[in-house]
Amino acid sequence: MEQLRYKRVLLKLSGESLMGDRDYGIDPKVLNTFSGEVKTVQKLGAEVGIVIGGGNIYRGVDQSEDGIDKVTGDHMGMLATVINALALQNSLEKHGVYTRCQTAINMERIAEPFIRRRAIRHLEKGRVVIFAAGTGNPYFTTDTAAALRAIEIEAEVIIKGTRVDGVYDSDPEKNAKAIRFPEITYRDVLEKDLRVMDLTAITLCKENKLPIIIFNMNTPGNLRRVLLGEPVGSKVFAEA
Repeated sequence: MEQLRYKRVLLKLSGESLMGDRDYGIDPKVLNTFSGEVKTVQKLGAEVGIVIGGGNIYRGVDQSEDGIDKVTGDHMGMLATVINALALQNSLEKHGVYTRCQTAINMERIAEPFIRRRAIRHLEKGRVVIFAAGTGNPYFTTDTAAALRAIEIEAEVIIKGTRVDGVYDSDPEKNAKAIRFPEITYRDVLEKDLRVMDLTAITLCKENKLPIIIFNMNTPGNLRRVLLGEPVGSKVFAEA
């Protein structure tokens, strides 16, 4: 069996990644692909926690013109992440992967409440745990939720699946001459104002010396390569 470089990980997925080529909502083909990737690494023995965003359904931060206040909008965004989490859970279970969905907002009829020790026990038993509803608080993004949950479950790394293959000095989809950083420190990320994750998430990871790997989730096999320690994507790390 292949030797994993990272045993327990927190996978961060954006809600937008579930849209595929659609303008909004969930593309079943994308769900199927992501579930297959997660199943592959789970069979290798990886313990996987997942935090997913809700931007494919509702983005509170962008709705200032619709008359909905920030707190209400953020609550709506949290509920959007629950919809995505349930869809991903259903897809994973169709692939034969045992999962648990835990939410930061109590809704026991459809998911477990987040309890740290229970989440860790699920991971130890080989279940994929999907953390929904962000942190349960307005003004905090799902990036921050990913950093917080990763620290709480004692993950070895956050792996953020995106549409690009790493950290760049500018948007590679808009600038063909954008420079990619195979490795970069948190200090440089902050000084260069690189949009790896939001400031709160970066600060949490920096203070807890938790590395982040940014990689292209849409490339088949990349998730497995990351967990095996192959040079995929970009690694953000704290200086010794």
